[in-house]
Amino acid sequence: MSWIDFEIKLWLMPKCLLPRPDIVIVSSLSLLTILNGYRLKRKYSCRLVFEIRDIWPLTIIEEGGFSRWNPFIMFLAWVERFGYRHSDVIVGTMPNIAKHVKGVTGKMGNCHCIPLGYDPELYRNLEPLPEGYEGRYIPEDKFIVGYAGRIGITNALDTLIHCAMEMEKYDDIHFLIVGDGDLLNEYKSQTKGLKNITFAPKVKKSQVQMVLRHCQVLYFGVEDSAVWRYGQSLNKLIDYMMAGKPIIASYSGYPSMVNEAECGVFVPAKDARALSSALREYAQLSNEELVTIGKRGKDWLEEHRPYDTIAKEYSELF
Repeated sequence: MSWIDFEIKLWLMPKCLLPRPDIVIVSSLSLLTILNGYRLKRKYSCRLVFEIRDIWPLTIIEEGGFSRWNPFIMFLAWVERFGYRHSDVIVGTMPNIAKHVKGVTGKMGNCHCIPLGYDPELYRNLEPLPEGYEGRYIPEDKFIVGYAGRIGITNALDTLIHCAMEMEKYDDIHFLIVGDGDLLNEYKSQTKGLKNITFAPKVKKSQVQMVLRHCQVLYFGVEDSAVWRYGQSLNKLIDYMMAGKPIIASYSGYPSMVNEAECGVFVPAKDARALSSALREYAQLSNEELVTIGKRGKDWLEEHRPYDTIAKEYSELF
């Protein structure tokens, strides 16, 4: 409903006060905006850039459980094809977007990856954690496997939870999960009595780095979904890499970021045993080795993903 409300307001918005555009950029979601974008392209004889940050309707089919034959899904699929075919440039935050576009339209299209970036200033102004937070939630003298973020179905935390259950006998390895979400209480119930896992309250964005610096490795996971065949560019990985920590990713999609920076390892999605094996290997590394791996991620991020670097790449498309 919010998509439709937005499109109606955009359609009715008086445009006579706006300067004549050279380029119109449609950035999904909402996918429906490409229809308004095409109208503006025709009206002003300008170029149209279609920017994809979530692949719809594939995401709602794969992770929402909707049938591709649902009438609304079929309509969205038509909108997607229409947008790809009538855009001058297609931009995706995922590195393998061209493969998806070809699968939808039969043509590669003029596709480019412009990934998510970050503002270095946000990581220079950090806030301390609330008083007593470290002492209550962060154990000492442990190899801490950290996760910070939303505790919901799309983050594949069930893999990490099952791994923690299997690794209960490893006294030196501890799992720290920071955040909140729909599945928090369910996971707490599943792990009741386990001494190797802690659920800590959500902290502010400016405090996340203060938590991550206490961890030895960081966990990132997704569902085993076709969405990830086209790669990823996630804010979570930016936070992780800025922390300078090795990353273990439960991810079976198109590899990016972690492999490019050589700052961690991918294990098959939803495979708790493979995750356990990787964690045990990293737990055997010296602190110096862990620091070296983590530093590679931070150095790569600082070279490739500041906003000014990405803005330059985007402007070259214009």
